[in-house]
Amino acid sequence: MHRKEFLKLSGLASLSAGLLPGTLYSHNNTIKLLSLMTDRIGIQLFSLPRLMRADPKKSLELLVEMGYSEIELYGPYPFSAESNKKSWEQITRMLGFSGSGFFGESQSRFQAYCRELGLSIPSLHTDLDTLENHMPALGEAARQLGAKYVTLPAIPPERRQTLEDYKRMADTFNTIGTAALNEGIHFAYHNHGYGLQETDGVIPFEMMLDATDPKGVFLEMDIFWTSAGKADPVAYLNKYKERYKMMHLKDMLELRYFSGDGGDPAQWVELFPLMASTGSGVLDLEGIVNAASQAGVEHFFVEQDMVSNPEVALKESIVYLKDL
Repeated sequence: MHRKEFLKLSGLASLSAGLLPGTLYSHNNTIKLLSLMTDRIGIQLFSLPRLMRADPKKSLELLVEMGYSEIELYGPYPFSAESNKKSWEQITRMLGFSGSGFFGESQSRFQAYCRELGLSIPSLHTDLDTLENHMPALGEAARQLGAKYVTLPAIPPERRQTLEDYKRMADTFNTIGTAALNEGIHFAYHNHGYGLQETDGVIPFEMMLDATDPKGVFLEMDIFWTSAGKADPVAYLNKYKERYKMMHLKDMLELRYFSGDGGDPAQWVELFPLMASTGSGVLDLEGIVNAASQAGVEHFFVEQDMVSNPEVALKESIVYLKDL
């Protein structure tokens, strides 16, 4: 399979798991973050998929030893839509690993590992087909796991080509949000860099968000992709207070924007080499997290997509965050 085919299949956005230029650069350590944030730092497991697949329990133990206390899962899961499972099979042949969901364990056994280690699971990343067509099964699993949020990591490319697509997606999000609430959970959308630039006088992401129910549709901000899309995460946090409930944290070695509009997954891959442990790049982590804590963000997850040395890089990130 060619890389472009792989990227389209993956919508790598669905796995990965922003600032204006003036706010992107780190300042002196002058902001003291809320103790809640430093006490409960989570991690998106797409940061260490190979380790998780090789030995889930040992990998979770390693994360706890580092100081992580929350985890965010990514699909597919046993209950996921068949379309997601089939695309994942093709993706993993290219990535060189096959772990996802509960990493070869039953849900009950995986949950027992987490309970034994004191790890909570606030959020499950899942695909749009599962959210639209398998909500009862997703809701049951989320309740059993104690997850408050079921999170869409990306909008499939074919459903975000035009402004009309974004309008229709707002309706879809509202429908999913209502279905999630009926299951006793909440729906959230994780942004990437597309939809953040003006098109025909409007910003698609904002147009979509403004048309959704704030009681049923929440957000997870990825600060790296927001920054790459030339958007200001602090401005968005302030504009949409209480909508952002989760955040993905990683740093950027140098300020770089998408070569296009951020809609083509190939543009994301171009920026992968710039992903870095928190505190080792140019993003103003202190300013962003401080704004997030004041805007209602409840969960902070380190996410360093498929980092090559997770034992080192993920430790560096949590040490930096706990020292803020």
